[in-house]
Amino acid sequence: MWLFLIRRIAGLASVLLAMTVVLFTLQQLVPADPARALVGPNAPNSLVEAKRKEMGLDRPLPVQYWRYMVRLAQGDLGQSVYTHNPVTRDLARYTPATLELVATALAIGLLIGAAVALPQALTRWGGVLRLGLIGATSAPIFLTGLLLALLFWYRLGWLPGGGRISPDDFRLGPTGFMTLDSILTGQPRMMLDALAHLVLPALTLALPIAVAIARTLASSLQEVYRQGYIRTARAKGLSETAVLTRHAMRNAAGPALSMISLQVALIFNNILIVEALFSWPGLGLYMVRAFASADLPAVLGVAMVAAATYLVVAAIVDVLRAVFDPRLGTQ
Repeated sequence: MWLFLIRRIAGLASVLLAMTVVLFTLQQLVPADPARALVGPNAPNSLVEAKRKEMGLDRPLPVQYWRYMVRLAQGDLGQSVYTHNPVTRDLARYTPATLELVATALAIGLLIGAAVALPQALTRWGGVLRLGLIGATSAPIFLTGLLLALLFWYRLGWLPGGGRISPDDFRLGPTGFMTLDSILTGQPRMMLDALAHLVLPALTLALPIAVAIARTLASSLQEVYRQGYIRTARAKGLSETAVLTRHAMRNAAGPALSMISLQVALIFNNILIVEALFSWPGLGLYMVRAFASADLPAVLGVAMVAAATYLVVAAIVDVLRAVFDPRLGTQ
């Protein structure tokens, strides 16, 4: 197991290094001039050249990459053209909101997916649930979000239709995660308000995840229930609950866990649409504004956070798969 962990950490480090090369190359290929963007479109050429020299853009590419890596190691991702703040400061401000939304969407998607997969694998009527879930996610994600907002916000008035928290006299905590801060500061009303704002955007992101997990888990369970050790466990007199929890789920969890890591990438593809739709102040909304302002440092900073998050989640999923199936830890 320890050798497996070392290999995973080494692989994660190598992929992150390759990612820095890709992002640096994109920065060179994009026609926008970062020096011109920082000094303004009406600045004289002499000022632009002075800014280029200050930023080291007149140096050879290997020197620029080395300086880029040194700044990256120091947490310097450049200055945002849109906010005029260091990109790292903007990321520290917007990342907690996105991570909170992503974690909630994954949890909801996993619960719904498992709730659909188990009846589908164990009963004759699970297909009805699966068809209903597929029908709920057959529309594009922006249309799904609009329909959910129209029903639960506009028509019923049960949930807020946008934002992250109501404009109220809440004491914000130190972490930036509203639900966690409400616990740390002892504000149960703030927690309820934050959870209410989370439901619609998280549910919009969670429905496609639930479909993928339900399909994968149901297929794995159906395959596992055909194996001989399941019949042996039943012959020993174990209850169906014990057979499911001790044998079936343990052996069927691997493909479903792999699907979760793939769905993290899907979430970051959809996060721009969902955060803009629900005015969620996270990385997606920040990136939309960065695109509109041709803010290349902000775009690359968000891309790095998204890629790093996906790689870390993929590594955690691989470790969990090795825990469920010890044979993977010896490979």
